[in-house]
Amino acid sequence: MTPGVIPEGHPEVRHGKIGVLLVNLGTPDAPTADAVRRYLAEFLSDRRVVEIPSLVWKPILHGVILRTRPKKSAHAYSLVWREDGSPLAAITKAQAAALGLDGVIVDYAMRYGRPAIAERLAALKEQGCDRILIAPLYPQYCGATTATANDAAFAALASMRWQPAIRTLPPYHDDPAYIAALKASVEASLAKLDFAPDTVVASFHGMPQRTLELGDPYHCHCRKTARLLGEALGKALTVAFQSRFGRAKWLEPATDATLARLGAEGRKVAIVAPGFSADCLETLEELAIRGRDTFLAAGGTDFAYLPCLNDSAEGMAMLRNIIAAELAGWVESPLASAQS
Repeated sequence: MTPGVIPEGHPEVRHGKIGVLLVNLGTPDAPTADAVRRYLAEFLSDRRVVEIPSLVWKPILHGVILRTRPKKSAHAYSLVWREDGSPLAAITKAQAAALGLDGVIVDYAMRYGRPAIAERLAALKEQGCDRILIAPLYPQYCGATTATANDAAFAALASMRWQPAIRTLPPYHDDPAYIAALKASVEASLAKLDFAPDTVVASFHGMPQRTLELGDPYHCHCRKTARLLGEALGKALTVAFQSRFGRAKWLEPATDATLARLGAEGRKVAIVAPGFSADCLETLEELAIRGRDTFLAAGGTDFAYLPCLNDSAEGMAMLRNIIAAELAGWVESPLASAQS
């Protein structure tokens, strides 16, 4: 066989196209205990997510957590589930559809659950993408989020004979386009309220304190995002960390304790989640529903949750900007179709 020549009767191999794969955390397929159990089993088995030795962790996971947590979490998901499915999956799908980069094939995947990263990478390869940007939609880098999404992508590549060239989207916690988009979104949301908040809380997903001590930059990235957004808004933000899990010490102050304190002090509060690129269980149920309940129970009266960037105009303009920068050299002008 002559090298480089496709033998007669063999299908032509597609190549020469550019792909972008947007990646977010994941979601169960349905707001049911069985679906949540499958999702949690995958999520909580990731050694980057839970860094407890497996001999200690597996009996806890399978003997306690997967027996008790799915029913409670399924109820929480049922409170925010949409007609088109999980908010996180539906919004990430909408972001992929709206990205609109000229000459680029855009797809999306979930690190846990479906659509899986390996499946969508294979689909992009099948469409002829031999250069692919993996874009984890986490503004602040953390080993338990950005790194594990990249891990899954590289594991999928290990099974490919003809691998595409790969780039990965770096964290964008301090990118001017990201801060500007957050500022525009927060100001637009505040303008719609029927009260004037005297405190704006920036709630980020929590991580064990140990991640900071081991050198993970997540805490520093969150703090810098909050500082830059506060400077852009002209007011200091109250930073807090949500979603504590287990008995280990987590990053502080905790969001629920912060909201209880602010409610008891009679503050008027708006809360925003600048670490989430799309609204999900942790924002729509934990903050907008349970966070409100915590605040009101402590004596507060005025509370508002401000939505994530999602697939808003300012959010999509920001994503195009940062993704186009990472595609430089692969495509001449990836923003052409979005600007036309």
